[in-house]
Amino acid sequence: MSRFSWKGQWALVTGASSGIGQAMARELAAGGAKLVLTARRADRLQAFAAELSTEFSTEVEIFAADLEKPEAPAEILEFTNSKSINPALLVNNAGFGIFGEFREMDLARQLAMIQVNCSAVVAMTSLYLPAMIARGSGDVLIVASTASFQAVPYQTAYAATKAFDLIFAEGIAEEVKRFGVRVCALCPGQTKSEFHEIANEPIPKQMSVHTAREVARIGLDAMAAGKHHVICGVSNRLGMELQRLAPRRLVTAISERMFRPSGE
Repeated sequence: MSRFSWKGQWALVTGASSGIGQAMARELAAGGAKLVLTARRADRLQAFAAELSTEFSTEVEIFAADLEKPEAPAEILEFTNSKSINPALLVNNAGFGIFGEFREMDLARQLAMIQVNCSAVVAMTSLYLPAMIARGSGDVLIVASTASFQAVPYQTAYAATKAFDLIFAEGIAEEVKRFGVRVCALCPGQTKSEFHEIANEPIPKQMSVHTAREVARIGLDAMAAGKHHVICGVSNRLGMELQRLAPRRLVTAISERMFRPSGE
């Protein structure tokens, strides 16, 4: 099973206190990986680390960091260096979304989202990639979204950040493959997690929903297989292929009707 691909090696997971990040950490721990977990909420990290250590008898280090702060990636690197930890796998999972009309959204919150979803991903990848290239092995998994493939009204800036993540991952993947380093973008659709509560985003009834565990397994399978990106679920993959045949404006118009806030 793919989760054993990193057995005995260190994996660094951002946004590890909930949702897909937490599921990813659990799958890796079950496969015998040693973990560095980072997120904003130290109390959650401590409780989760203790749980994983007890259940899977693996080493778990935690470091509380807020990736809304530009200095956070360098602080995470300083922490892993202080522990002489060189991650074999970096999971850039931390991120959040905002749902609603763009004109009504708080600008500071949107810029913070761009910082976490884009700038922090670039910074973390840039900081950990050189060591992977130097030793001729390493993996970087970047959590994007099915929203990476088209504009999504009422999640306009969020979808744009995820499009950035996908294109960034695919470009870096081609650059570093000759050095023995792999990069993959994981593109989940609707997922059962805190994400939708935080974003205040409804899930359209016609859309399929995956569990965080399913998404984590799909991502690790794709990473282990050397894929450059993976879309979660047959219906999502089919939808992404079908939309290529339709005019972009039509796809965006359909999305607008699906996600338009109730009462408007």
